[in-house]
Amino acid sequence: MSKSTWKRAGVATLSAAALVAGLAGCNDGDAKAAGKAVGSLGDPLQALTAAYEKTSAAKAAKVTMTMTVEGVGADSGTMEMTGVQSWDPAAMDFTVKGSMLSAGDPDAPEQMRMLMLDNVMYVDMGEKQAAEMDGKRWMKLDLKAAAAESGDKALQKQMTGGLDSMNQDPSQQLALLLDSPNLKHVGAEKINGMETEHYKGTLTFEQMLAANESSKLLSEEEHDKLIENVKKTGLKGYETEVWVNKDGYPARMDVGMEMAEGKAQLRADYSDYGTKAAVQAPPADETVDLFQMLKDMGEGLEDAGDAAGAQG
Repeated sequence: MSKSTWKRAGVATLSAAALVAGLAGCNDGDAKAAGKAVGSLGDPLQALTAAYEKTSAAKAAKVTMTMTVEGVGADSGTMEMTGVQSWDPAAMDFTVKGSMLSAGDPDAPEQMRMLMLDNVMYVDMGEKQAAEMDGKRWMKLDLKAAAAESGDKALQKQMTGGLDSMNQDPSQQLALLLDSPNLKHVGAEKINGMETEHYKGTLTFEQMLAANESSKLLSEEEHDKLIENVKKTGLKGYETEVWVNKDGYPARMDVGMEMAEGKAQLRADYSDYGTKAAVQAPPADETVDLFQMLKDMGEGLEDAGDAAGAQG
C-alpha cells in the first residue's frame, strides 16, 4: 500500500475521532446531583434535567455533527459526520466529509464511511484503496488493543479515556451543562423547522475535567500536566448551548472553544430519537488491522536491517 493511502487514512480517521471526542468533551457530568437543586436556578435547570432524563432513555438518534476550525493554519477547515448513533450501547455509523478529510491532498476521497462498535473504529477506504489492499476496503483501528500490546500504562489510560469519550452521548452533555454556574434561558428559537427553547452556559477546562469520569484514571502528576498544557493553548473555557424541542429532546447542541491560535465550533443536530442503530462490524476478510499491519511492516524493516548489517 502506498504511503499516501495511509496518510489519507490516518488523517480521515484521526480527524473524525477528534470531532467526536471534541463534541463529547468531558461527558460524564453528574445529572442526578444537579437535579436535586432544581429550585435553585429555576426553569433552565428544571427543563434541562427533564431533557437529560428523556434523552438518556431514548438510547439512540440520527445526528449531523459538524466541526469548524479557524485560525490554526493547515488544521483549519470543516468536517461533517452524518448518520445514526447509539449511546446505550455505544455504537455509530457515519458518513464523513469536509475539507479536513482531504487535508490538502487532491487525491483524497470526497467522503468516507466510519463505524464504531465495541470500542473499535472501522473506516471504509473505498474501492480505489481496496485495490491496494488486496480487495480489503475496511481499515480497523483498535486503539485499546494497540495500547495494551504496548505495555505502556500511561498510554492505556489515555486510550481508555479517549475511546470512552468518542461516542458522543447527548444526555451526558446535558448533564455537564447542568454544572454550569451561569446557566440561563436565552429564549424561544426555530431550529431546523422546530420550535425550541434555547439555553446556554459556560464551563472552565478545570470544571470540564472534574466532570469527566475518565479523568479519574489520571495520576495527580498527569492531571496537573494536562491542565498546564491546556493553559498553554490559551483555552479559557467552553461555551455550551442547547436548543430543546417541544418534545423535550435536544434539537441542537453547540460547544465553542477559543484559544490563542484560533477557535473551534462543534455542533450536533439531532432527530428521530429512539431510532434503531443496527451497527455491524465489517466482515473480517474485508478488513485490514492498521496496527497489526504497521507492526508487521516494522518487523520486516527490522529483519531487513539485520540482514544488511550481517552482509556488511
